[in-house]
Amino acid sequence: MKGLEAAEWFRKTWTSLRSEIGKVVVGQDDVVEGVLVALAANGHVLLEGMPGLGKTLLIRTMAQVVDLDFSRIQFTPDMMPADVTGTNVFTQAGGFEFRRGPVFAHFVLADEINRATPKTQSSLLEAMQERQVTVGGKVHHLEEPFMVMATQNPVEQEGTYPLPEAQLDRFFFKLLVPYPSKAVLAEVVNRTTQGEMAHVQRVASAEDLIRARLITREVSVSPEVLDYALSIIVASHPDSESAAAMSKKYVRYGSSPRGAQAIITAGKVFAMLEGRFNVSKENVVKAAKPVLRHRLIMNYESEADGVTADQVVDGIIETVNAGDKDPIKV
Repeated sequence: MKGLEAAEWFRKTWTSLRSEIGKVVVGQDDVVEGVLVALAANGHVLLEGMPGLGKTLLIRTMAQVVDLDFSRIQFTPDMMPADVTGTNVFTQAGGFEFRRGPVFAHFVLADEINRATPKTQSSLLEAMQERQVTVGGKVHHLEEPFMVMATQNPVEQEGTYPLPEAQLDRFFFKLLVPYPSKAVLAEVVNRTTQGEMAHVQRVASAEDLIRARLITREVSVSPEVLDYALSIIVASHPDSESAAAMSKKYVRYGSSPRGAQAIITAGKVFAMLEGRFNVSKENVVKAAKPVLRHRLIMNYESEADGVTADQVVDGIIETVNAGDKDPIKV
């Protein structure tokens, strides 16, 4: 299965996943799409939003529609790394035995991750990047597919710790979960207070997820589109000759090379969702904000002027389009 045939299989499979999740999760279409894009790209997602917006429900439902293991970790200030990865315990037989922690699941929800200390937060780094954990000098591999969805509250700062830049960089996407509209809120209330809750069915398997990830890697990217994507990344670096004016004024450090990898991979997934097997510049632009908003380290001037990372990304795209031979409409 290659080319357009593979893209069509992917589009149908991911449309089925999205439709089935929509039976339970209401009104968060962009968030659901972003999570499914990250799932196809073999990446992790950081969700930022107020409590009660369905973040936990989303990942639990996603695990159900592919019939895979789901684990929830409630991060707290007193949590230790062993509470995440597991630890060696002394048994009655007189030896040590490794007891797996909650990170050993296909889908892991790291709830309120910024409430844990940096030491505990870092216990996820190896799992997210290498798909393994090391305890007592012994490596324990995680079963594929593996995905971490972390949540954080954008308002409460008391009793929280900022995520280290190294950990932020390991998240493929950062998605903002908005408040629902009045119409959506009415639908949520009706679904949850009347009759039985909706049930979802399995519409894909672990093998389908792994196959989708392999297909994603095969999607073609023309030299022009690659150059366009890399121009966006380079324009985020304030010290670069190609830096955008917004980057020079409001950014301390721009995107890492992982940002370049993520924007291209996400573009491939968006292309297949449109039934194509080649990436367009529009696909790259669509991926820019969720890929870059957590990878741009903003300076104090941005805080003073109330400028967000998303606004900087808009400025970067405008700059790149202005210098592009074949600019697109944004």
